[in-house]
Amino acid sequence: MSSLLALEFVSTIRANRSGPVDALEDVGGLTAWVGDHAPELGIDPAAFVATAEMREEVVALRQAIRALFARAVSPGPASAADAARLPAFEPSLDLVNATAAAVPVAPRLEWPQDEAPHARTLPALAAGDSARLRATLASAAVDLLGGPHREQLRACPAPRCVLYFVREHPRQEWCSVACGNRARAARHYRQHKNA
Repeated sequence: MSSLLALEFVSTIRANRSGPVDALEDVGGLTAWVGDHAPELGIDPAAFVATAEMREEVVALRQAIRALFARAVSPGPASAADAARLPAFEPSLDLVNATAAAVPVAPRLEWPQDEAPHARTLPALAAGDSARLRATLASAAVDLLGGPHREQLRACPAPRCVLYFVREHPRQEWCSVACGNRARAARHYRQHKNA
């Protein structure tokens, strides 16, 4: 399980010129996002269909993980997307831990004919799609926040950007080249406007 899955999950909130955009805004968005990440999530995309209740639970988990990310980047500022709407830290931590623990996992060795063996992490007990999905996402957040990548977790400071990212080199300031360009253009505009 990739701890960076947690970054992709919280990045379902993005920004464009008109403000934040939520890729999980409806059940169709959740179904599409899960389909795009099915191998990492251990979900059969052909059989997965999100429900309104599942979407609400997944969005609540995402906000809890964003609250933990906001705490992890301190003393730097949290992402501006929803900093004012984030739940409190303690309930967020409790939700993430309880969700991760709801579906215990076990390693499974798979060895297809004429291929190299590989390990997968699968639910140790039978669980529904919603519980498995949320447990996998919560576990990815625990892996990220409890592992070496936490020290490199940052909120992108570019104007209108709402993403968190893992800094890949010491001089990286933004989540992408586009955000860096936008930040430099905004700084240039402010300098010349004030001059």
